[in-house]
Amino acid sequence: MAITWGYNITDLLNTWADLGIFAYVLPFLMIFAMVFGILTKSEILGKNKGVHATIALAVGLLSLQFDYVSGFYASIFPYAGMGMAVLLVGLILMGLLSPDGSKAASWIWFGLGALIFLFVMAGALSDTYFLGGFTVAEALPALFAILILIGFMSLIIWGGGKSGYPAAGGGGAHH
Repeated sequence: MAITWGYNITDLLNTWADLGIFAYVLPFLMIFAMVFGILTKSEILGKNKGVHATIALAVGLLSLQFDYVSGFYASIFPYAGMGMAVLLVGLILMGLLSPDGSKAASWIWFGLGALIFLFVMAGALSDTYFLGGFTVAEALPALFAILILIGFMSLIIWGGGKSGYPAAGGGGAHH
């Protein structure tokens, strides 16, 4: 004989979703905590926690004014959960295959983490209904143009080597 309950975890989570816990309360708490923590740790506005809490409250509430943040959180966190599951499996396999924690293992972890980060961001950004419903495929020409612009800016800023100006203090021919 099976025991059935009138209310299960699915019903509870659906009720929380209907009440806006996932769409508003949790994103607000996360933004509030991050802003408050950054302001408190950096002490950029002094040590007055009342000021920090007021600013964190304002930023948290203003960020939920439209559904962009709620939609982005709804997109990114399921992918992040899958990424963490892959990291957990990688951790188990790395412990099995490389128990000594060699330098190669740290590079493998870095590569795996970077790859998972790219997949999480690509997955989250492919669900762009929170940005107005366009797909990444429709935005590829603009994204490509932005990448080219960033590449040119990188070349200008970090490329080219020496400036071509003579060194201070002379610069004539040495005899």
